[in-house]
Amino acid sequence: MAGDAVKAILDYLVQSRDTLQAAIDDPEFVKVIGDIADAAANAIGGGRKLLLAGNGGSAADAQHLAGELIGRLNYDRAPAAAVALTTDTSILTGYGYERVFERQIIGLGRPGDVFIAISTSGRSPNILRAIDVARERQIVAVGFTGRTGGEMTLRCDFCLRAPSDSTQLIQQIHITAGHIICGLVEERLFPHG
Repeated sequence: MAGDAVKAILDYLVQSRDTLQAAIDDPEFVKVIGDIADAAANAIGGGRKLLLAGNGGSAADAQHLAGELIGRLNYDRAPAAAVALTTDTSILTGYGYERVFERQIIGLGRPGDVFIAISTSGRSPNILRAIDVARERQIVAVGFTGRTGGEMTLRCDFCLRAPSDSTQLIQQIHITAGHIICGLVEERLFPHG
């Protein structure tokens, strides 16, 4: 392998480590993860559900986290109610994309549910519309975004801001935080052993 490739690999790994360390060192970031886990566990434990959405790589993260809750994370247990709003192609292609998540929140969401909206920029119009509708319908709105939070910060009940401006690094932090949240929900609702 060429020296330039080794340098690029090491540079990215260092950036990744530094971003994760910034999250570890931020007590507000850690607190918000706990707050989101509490909201999710309260919703699921109370017979409600999690709704998750994002665009592009964030759509994949929404599906990934819904899969961890419906399936399993650390051990076999009953499924937890979670729906990724990014998976139904008929819905995704049947209406204007700016309203696709909003329509699903209206159709599927109920008061007491939790909506996890994932946008690295915090400015995705379809995500912002869905957050607004969720709040109107007494659905807890959770944002996963980047350092600035974009417009999501003021619109969400809880907003987890990854300490980075790089889309890839933000996504790494989102999936790490998502795994922590899923693990906390799993342990609280389905204690192992």
